[in-house]
Amino acid sequence: MNQRELWERYKKHLCVSPSVGFTLDISRMSFPASFFDQMDEPLRSAFDAMEALEKGAIANPDEQRRVGHYWLRAPEMAPEAEIGRAIRDTLADVHWFAEELHAGRIAPQTAERFTQLLVIGIGGSALGPQLVADALGTATDRMRVFFFDNTDPDGMDRVLAQLGNKLPETLTLVISKSGGTKETRNGMLEAERAYQAQNLVFSAHAVAVTGENSELDRHAKKHSWLRTFPMWDWVGGRTSVLSAVGLLPARLQGLDIDALLSGARDMDRETRQREVARNPAALLALMWFHAGNGRGGKDMVILPYKDRLMLMSRYLQQLVMESLGKEQALDGKVVNQGIAVYGNKGSTDQHAYVQQLREGVPNFFATFIEVLKDRQGASMAVEENVTSGDYLLGFLLGTRRALFEKGRESITLTVPEVSARTLGALIALYERAVGLYASLVNINAYHQPGVEAGKKAASAVLELQHKLLAHLRAKQGGTAEELATAVGAADEVETVFKVLEHLAANPDHGVVRAEGATPFTARFSRKK
Repeated sequence: MNQRELWERYKKHLCVSPSVGFTLDISRMSFPASFFDQMDEPLRSAFDAMEALEKGAIANPDEQRRVGHYWLRAPEMAPEAEIGRAIRDTLADVHWFAEELHAGRIAPQTAERFTQLLVIGIGGSALGPQLVADALGTATDRMRVFFFDNTDPDGMDRVLAQLGNKLPETLTLVISKSGGTKETRNGMLEAERAYQAQNLVFSAHAVAVTGENSELDRHAKKHSWLRTFPMWDWVGGRTSVLSAVGLLPARLQGLDIDALLSGARDMDRETRQREVARNPAALLALMWFHAGNGRGGKDMVILPYKDRLMLMSRYLQQLVMESLGKEQALDGKVVNQGIAVYGNKGSTDQHAYVQQLREGVPNFFATFIEVLKDRQGASMAVEENVTSGDYLLGFLLGTRRALFEKGRESITLTVPEVSARTLGALIALYERAVGLYASLVNINAYHQPGVEAGKKAASAVLELQHKLLAHLRAKQGGTAEELATAVGAADEVETVFKVLEHLAANPDHGVVRAEGATPFTARFSRKK
């Protein structure tokens, strides 16, 4: 296909969303001319399912829950007045609380005002806030934001070291819908200990976002935390960024959360229309279906050509893979659906994995995210009539062409700038594309049984650890095989060995390892 033919194809397959200033170019996707006709009926069914979802139908049948993240930016659409009122009241509370903190009317125990924010959460309770903070943050933010997003002790130590003597000025925000998420619970306890080490009362610096009457909600109220904000059961973690989960840390940071919501609301309006050529979410879902033959046969590579959108691929990993990675269809058939997502940023990728994308295994399709505005203010020339931003565009277009020459498909999404409004629109675009695609392949996008299975398996490992420690306290040590038999886990020798190996590497439980000829003959015991 020559450049003139590509131009004609570009004009035919460019979707313009005027209310948010987005364009979506699918001209480098090699779908057949009959594709849209073939997908007309499945897509109409997907639109019907989405319309029913927004009206309050049970869209998550496994948990008998409604799915209402679209109501967060349009509370008037909520199926019940009480839900709409709760959304508006929570937004008002977020604004009020941030204003009180910024003015110093709600102050920390020993400092004049809060200047730092520590967010403790995992999955959607961290990825969404991290994306917003990194994309929109500046040097003049009202509060500087840090995250505990794992149960890695060294990772938490690194964050606490960064906070240093600013801990007395730090507000800690703990986010967990159930209140029972162990990674978040562990981060809360580690933070509490850090405050106590500086003779500070944790409750005077703590806020929760959680479900009503959850374990965390009860704990926060019992210990008189500064405030609790709601998480509703009709908002999933991976679609919670435009609830208090993401709005509260963003507003505390000093960001324009009303613009975030406005951008999402406008994109929702664009993506409700049933004229496919004008609906960017429908086009995305169809292109995903085409690329992977409706089976997730190709990976989705996210390539934002903007440093501020570097976390977009991580955010979309959860949104797409947790939503679409399902073993069973809605009718119970085993389908093993999903789309793998990875990415970094341009033009960094051209010095990393673009070599394989162009010449290696053709098992992917790319999404280029282009940002028209280079920076605030003017740019210097790095060559005659050429700026750094001009080079960035050149690398994007050059990489896209190089991939297409080798038969690699790509989508290009263009936004005017990285602002609160465009970020809100981006979030809404992908949320709806995921929902529509899930309908096309007949799966439940709103549950995550695989995640729950992993949690249960982790609990079993910790229960085994308790048994091993109890045995070592009461009796002599032994090899992994001997100890596995002693605690009734003879079929779990590998797990027993890994637990003992970990315990011996850390002093907390007093377990020591006497080296044998091989790791498998090593003996483990407890210090007397």
